[in-house]
Order: sequence, then C-alpha cells, then structure tokens
Amino acid sequence: MGVMNLVKANLRKGKGTILSLFILIAASALLLNIGLTVITVMSSFYEHKSEELHDPHVIMVMEKSDYKQENLDFFKAYPGVNDVEFEPIMVMGSAFFRFGDSEFNSGLAILNADASRKLAPLKLVGKQEPIPGGEAVYLPYSFQASGGYQLGDTLTITYQNRSHSYQVAGFFESTMLGTNNMGVMKLYLADAAYRQLSVKLGDKGSGVLLSATLADMKRSTEMLDEFHTKFMSTSSGVNDPFQYMADIEVMKQVSGMTVNLIAIILVVFAGVIVLVSLIVIKFRVSNMIEDSIVNIGVLKALGYTNRQIAAAQVGQFAFITLAASIVGVALSYAFFPVFSKILSTLTGLLWARTFNVTLNLASIFIVLVSVIVVALVSLGRIRKLQPVAALRGGITAHNFRRNYFRLEKARGGLQILHACKAAMMNSKQNIMITVIMIAITFASVFSIVLYDNIARDKTAFIRLIGSETSNVTIQTKEGADSAKLRSAVEQMDGVRKTLFLDTIPIKIEGLSIYTNISDDFSLLDNQTVYEGRYPKYDNEIAISWTLAKQTNKSIGDMINLEDNGTTFSYLVTGLSQSIGNMGQAAYMTTPGIKQLIPRYTGQYIDVYLDGVSNGAFINEVKARYGDQAAEVTDIDASIDSQSSIYTTAVFTVMVIVLVISALVILLILYLVIKTTLLKRKRDFGILKAIGYTTLQLMNQLAYSYVPVMLAGVMCGGLLGALYTNAMLTLLLSRAGIHNVQFTIKLSFIVALCIGMLMLAYIISMIAAYRMKRITPHGLITE
Repeated sequence: MGVMNLVKANLRKGKGTILSLFILIAASALLLNIGLTVITVMSSFYEHKSEELHDPHVIMVMEKSDYKQENLDFFKAYPGVNDVEFEPIMVMGSAFFRFGDSEFNSGLAILNADASRKLAPLKLVGKQEPIPGGEAVYLPYSFQASGGYQLGDTLTITYQNRSHSYQVAGFFESTMLGTNNMGVMKLYLADAAYRQLSVKLGDKGSGVLLSATLADMKRSTEMLDEFHTKFMSTSSGVNDPFQYMADIEVMKQVSGMTVNLIAIILVVFAGVIVLVSLIVIKFRVSNMIEDSIVNIGVLKALGYTNRQIAAAQVGQFAFITLAASIVGVALSYAFFPVFSKILSTLTGLLWARTFNVTLNLASIFIVLVSVIVVALVSLGRIRKLQPVAALRGGITAHNFRRNYFRLEKARGGLQILHACKAAMMNSKQNIMITVIMIAITFASVFSIVLYDNIARDKTAFIRLIGSETSNVTIQTKEGADSAKLRSAVEQMDGVRKTLFLDTIPIKIEGLSIYTNISDDFSLLDNQTVYEGRYPKYDNEIAISWTLAKQTNKSIGDMINLEDNGTTFSYLVTGLSQSIGNMGQAAYMTTPGIKQLIPRYTGQYIDVYLDGVSNGAFINEVKARYGDQAAEVTDIDASIDSQSSIYTTAVFTVMVIVLVISALVILLILYLVIKTTLLKRKRDFGILKAIGYTTLQLMNQLAYSYVPVMLAGVMCGGLLGALYTNAMLTLLLSRAGIHNVQFTIKLSFIVALCIGMLMLAYIISMIAAYRMKRITPHGLITE
C-alpha cells in the first residue's frame, strides 16, 4: 500500500514531463506495431490471397501456334499438382496504353470475362459499371490503385499501330499478372468485345493460358525451371514467338520487397524512438534522484527499503509506459488505411485489416520491458545512498567544478559566456541531447535520400533494379536486317549512341537465367558490374553475385551453359548486382552467345537521345522505318509508369520520419528546458535582479543548447551522408544487392540540418518564455 502511495505521489509531480514521455512512448509503440504487423502480414499475404482468390501458383502464356499437347500433359503429370486448367486467350506481345501519367508498354493476356474457369475466376472489387458488352473491360485493381483509372473511364490499347478502346466496367484482384512490373498484365473483355477483338487480331492474336496450383506453392519456381528445360528453346532473336512464364514465389519477391523494406524502416525508426524514450527515462531518473535526494533520505530514515523506493519509481514509469503503449497500439489502427493503400499500390491487392492480439501484446511487451530494465539500471545509485548523506543533499565530500569561462577574463559577449557556463554545468544532459539529435538526424537524412532517389531523380533507383536507362527501344520486325536498321537510326538527328541489348532465358548450371546480350557493354549507361569487368570475348560471361552464390562460382571460374543438349563453358569475368529477377542475371557478348546458339540474331536496339524529344523521335522512326520496326517504345515513359507506384510509399515514410523527428525535438527540448528552469530558478531570479531582461535570459538558455544541437545535427548529417548507402545495402542484400550507390545531395543534407537547428532554436525560445514568470519579488516572497 505504501509503495502505491509513493507511485501516485510521483505521478502527480512533473505532469508536463510525464506528458512528453507519454507521447514519445506512444509514438514508438505506434510505429513498432505498424512495422511488425506489415512484416508479419507480408510473410503469408500472397499465400492467403492466392487461396482467397483461388489463383494459380504457376502460369504459362504462349501463342497458340507454339502450344503442344505435351505442355498441358507436363502440368497435369507434375508431382504435387492439385489443379490444372487450359484456357484459350488472346495475347499482345507489346501493347501501349496509359498507366498513371504516361504511356506504358507491356504484354497483355486478354481473357473472356464470360467464360467459366476454375482457377482465378473473375471476382470484382466494389461496384460494377453497367457498360454495353461490346465495350466492357475489366482491369486489375492496380489500374485503380496506381494507374489512375476509375469506373467508366476509357482504356485505349494500341497494338501493331491499331487502337482498340473500351470502357472500364470493373476491377479485380490478381496475384499473377496484376501489376505493371512483371512484363505482362491480364485483363478481361466482355464476351461481345472479346469476340470482336478476336476477329480483328486473327490467328496471330490467338494464345493459350496454362495454369496450375500446387500442394506446396514453394515448388512453383522449380516446376517452371523443369518446364523450361524440357520444352522451351532458347531465344534466337527476331523470330521468337511470344512466351511468358510466372510463379507465385517470384511475384512474392518482386512485389513484397518494397513493402518489407518500408516495414523494416518503420521498425528500425520505432527502435530509435524507443531508444530516445529510454534515454529520457534515464535522464528523468537521474534528475529525480538529484531533486528528491533529501526526500529519499527521509524515506530511508522512516524505514522504507531500497526495493520499495525503487519500486515506487519504476512503478510510475511502468504505468506511463503501459498506458502510452496501449494508446500507441490503438492509434496504429487509424494509420493502417494509409499502409493498406501503399500495399494495394505496390501489389494490386487489397489488405483486409484484422485485430491481431498477439502482435499488439508483443509491441506493448517490448516497449514495457525495455523501459523497466532501463529504469531499474538507472536506480542503482539509490542502493548506495546512505540516509545521512541523502539528508545532507548527497554531499559526501567537496563537490566543486572548474570554472572554464570566468567572466572577468574570458573573451566574448556576456550572453554567449553565460550560455557556455550553463552548457558546461550540464554535461550529461548535453550528451543525451547530442545522442538523440544524431539518431533522429540520421533517420531524417536516410528518409530524404530514399525519397530523392526513388520518387524524384529515379536514375540511381532504376540502375539498382538493373534496367538500362536508354531513351527509346526499337524492336526489329521479322525478316528485317537489324544491323542495317541500327546503322540508319544512328545517323538520325539527336541520336547520341545506339547498341544492341537483348534479354533471353538461358540454362546456366541447371538454372533458367535471364541473360543480357550486347555487342558492346562499354556503351551501357548502367554499369551494374561492381567487381571485375563485363565480357569482351566470345568465351566470357559476367554473372550476378546472387547467381555466383547459388552456383558457387567466382571470377576466374568456368561456368556451364546449355541449350538443346549442347553445353559450353565460359569464363566468369565479373560480378554484377540488381534487384530484378530475384537478383539473378548474366551478361554475354553477341559472338559469345552465337557459340551456344548459332541462329541468334539481335532484336532490340537501345537508342540514347540528346536534344530531341522521345515523342518526336519515335514518330520520325515510324515514318522512316515503319516497315522494319515492329515496336518503338518510349523507355522513359515506361520507367515513369513503373516507378510511380513507389512514389507514394517512400513519400509516406519520409513524412512519418520527419514529423516524428520534429516531435522528438519539441518534446526533448521542452523536457530539458523545463527541468533547467526549475533547477536554476534562483539563478535566473538573481540575474533579473541585477538587470538582465527576460529576452536576454531566454537567449542565454537557448544559446546554451545551440552548440549541443549543432554537434548532434552535424554528426547525424555526416553519418547519414556516409552510411545511408551502407544501410540500404544491408537491407537489400537478400534481394541481390551488394553495393547501393544512391546519390547523396549535400545541399539537401545541409538544408535539413539548418532547418533542424532553426526548429530547435525556435522551440527553445518558446519553452524558455516561461522564464517571464520568474521575478526577484516572487523568489523573496516564496
């Protein structure tokens, strides 16, 4: 009972400090619960969605002319397959349509909305627009979440220089072919519209969709590898039919990576806020011992044990933490709709939020235990404190400090000197502020660099993915001379350079790997090889470090490539990095691939422009060489469309980090300045009595924190500039990244640091305004 009375008495004191601590702990619990929830959800999100939508785990899209009965037999006979479905569809190898604010190029798998199917049946999200059957199209939900489409809007598809327009009648979820970052998307046309388009496209538009579900969906990648080995011949270039394979594990990796990255950042930042809260608690406990040392002596003299006194102090922090954590966890549910929208933007799937008691309790438990442990450690000094020493104010021997700033000798203005003296008197407090400022400045720099490189200047991010950043790509028609076409394009006005760059699947050490083929890798703007070099000769190959780990190969080793029973060994000359295709990639020269595939012909010409717009150049190519160019793609527009889905996500993270950083600065300075005013109330009264104004004393107090804040901000900014890329490398290492090289703009960091300093000074002045209430008369009459 006595301990509870002490706890209540402690809670009645310092209500402002308690409120500051309450807000900090609530913020940390909020972020921690959001981060843990998103990470936990993503670990099984695709499994649950696949089951809910009855989506396949493996799909194969191909032209009807390329389909064989053996393909379907393989699906049916594969061990562990539960359901298999064959469906005639229409395919467009390279179609253009609006996605977001730009024109987008992608393959399309077009299904009949009125056909019956067991796997991936059409289930609409929300309302359905009543559209005439000859015009109705049903789109993946990502078209609404990030593509800018609403019910009733017009979708215009341009394919082989012919346009086909439809009205959006509804949206559907899909774990496969539902997002714009996988190369192929699927859509449904009403029966009448489907039949009309089938007539327009003819036999060349006829395709086949093979789908299968497995008892163990983790074997989906293995199944496709075996299918590729048995049936699929390696690309020979311009004569290739349209083929596309995908599995649920790849979809999880591609779409879930960014979501998991955001969740990890939130959990780490929550850890930073928890750390700040723990530092504040340690500071609060130390101040409590100093301020209440006589009261502690009295309690000990009255018979209270060390354990009871410590329990009273820990009890107040435990109560504050428990209440704040519960509030923080409850508030996190108000923010879940924001993250649900981000998840839908990145995956094209809806997240039905549920109340997860286990995760909620885990978040509360982690924060509560951390606070209790720090409070107990900080209270160790009470055990050594004797009642007699406590009653003397804690003085056991002389307690005098050196005066580094003697007013009669030191140079500088009185305001600055007084501020320096105040700063030297509170070294532990200053260390606390410095550490906190370092942590939140680093977090702020990290979030700004992330936003700048993903949402604003996307060059570094696109290179991280592994994509080449040409402006336009030209696909050569069947029968055309791609070398002559390239030579002609290279002579056009505004062309800076051109190169052949194809990507084809090749069997490497038993794995199906998308391999980049070029005649000259030195012309690439995106040099992804970070160790060694690109291949130059016909017996060389460069591979990604993920593939190197999987095959246990390194630079200087020989690696085996296979095609149609023919095997060749190539010398590994370099290691690359990229996020695309789960970090698996390889690079070969045109002469090198012709050793393995003599029939190979370069199909894609990458064009780099200077001084001419993409649109004008594309129109000129179509006008001059329309008989030789099958497709001319605006790569810049495609990149803008694909990367737009990440903008909202990273912007949200940046805003959260910056807002909470500002809140931390506000709460910490309020806490520290309020404590200082209470401790030095007599000193400020004396200074007022000898002529100092309130404004002068406010500036003295604010100036005393400026050097501390400056040191923290500078260190945090410097660490952010030096180690943001290292932190990102660590977070993305499992995705196939070995060395992140995001652009660090010093001007942004300097502006951030100046802004944080100005904010700290303004908050200090506002908090110090309470000094106006301190008067010499008030001190005398107390």
